Amino acid sequence: MGCVISNLSAKFAFFPPSPPTYQIKKQEDGKLYAVYTSAAGGVDNANGGGGCSLDVLSLCTKRGNKIVAFYLKNPYARLTLLYSHGNAADLGQLVDLFVQLKANLRVNLMGYDYSGYGASTGKPSELNTYADIEAVYECLQTEYGVSQEDLILYGQSVGSGPTLHLASKLPRLRGVVLHSAILSGLRVVCHVNCRFCFDIYRNVNKIQKVKCPTLVIHGMEDDIVSWLHGNRLWKKAKDPYEPLWIKGGNHCNLELYPDYIRHLYKFIYDMETMTTKTRLTKIKQRLKLPKKSNTRKSTAGSSCCCIKAGQPSCCPKCPKPQCPKCCGSPTCPTCLQPGCCCCNWKLRCCGLPKLKCLDVKLLKCPSCLRCGCFTCLCKCMQCSCR
Repeated sequence: MGCVISNLSAKFAFFPPSPPTYQIKKQEDGKLYAVYTSAAGGVDNANGGGGCSLDVLSLCTKRGNKIVAFYLKNPYARLTLLYSHGNAADLGQLVDLFVQLKANLRVNLMGYDYSGYGASTGKPSELNTYADIEAVYECLQTEYGVSQEDLILYGQSVGSGPTLHLASKLPRLRGVVLHSAILSGLRVVCHVNCRFCFDIYRNVNKIQKVKCPTLVIHGMEDDIVSWLHGNRLWKKAKDPYEPLWIKGGNHCNLELYPDYIRHLYKFIYDMETMTTKTRLTKIKQRLKLPKKSNTRKSTAGSSCCCIKAGQPSCCPKCPKPQCPKCCGSPTCPTCLQPGCCCCNWKLRCCGLPKLKCLDVKLLKCPSCLRCGCFTCLCKCMQCSCR
């Protein structure tokens, strides 16, 4: 029943452009290229895209679908950005943005269409998008030699779902960018704090498994996915990067603000310069347990208690001597009895003066006083130094 409801929820969650804004053609040599049908035009791989190096790929997923991916190479790049786009868009509408991000951020960029989007086959669903991004990541590894240490995942809106799905499985990932991200599919519609079997993209749980630096970008005036989604994801991240809250920004126009590309460039630069040693240091700092406060130490920092003796072996029931100033007076229910060994400690017990043994005269022997050979145990013992 849960799967049926989940498939029903997917019909209301995905809105691929219809008709698609591009088509895939094959050249005589077998290479693929894109033909754009939208009025905005675009990049054609046959002529190199006006200086843009664009590879058009057709990838098979483990769920039997064929998805289309665009790979844009920057010869000066050190990192690769894997871009998962929003709900109502396909690669034909995003190719111009990809070209700008590739040049301004100095990264290689891989974008893809989900199953049922653009020229990709199949139907859009949560599980299909998970299989889609896994196929793209495998392609980056095998075809372009990109390791997870050199990869940054970028998820916009519904694309935050597959992004966090993959990020939670890659412990050495370089970074994650969440752009207008969602806590979960159901939480976009209504505010709930409990789990439902038919909810999709439960990012609120998966983000806690992401170990790399996470940048959250969200518009303060977003009327589709509230800013509270991004704020909560940022607070739940294990390694949160300085977020970007764009005043006046809504769900679909954050790229138009200068702070967007400026802050994103800063994040990419910090990820480039972050060495393995730096990452290990940050991980150790996160895993370092807080020191337990010592209640026996003075708040002034100096040692206020000179008592370092342990519990006397003569009577296990008697408490250890404590300093009345910093630890409070020790409680001993049998302190008033003559045979209690607490009577011979120098401090007062329970606020009463120290009882003295009437049968023994304490000799002024330094060695005796140091070793504590005078002990009152119902009968008196003589000094061993006589």
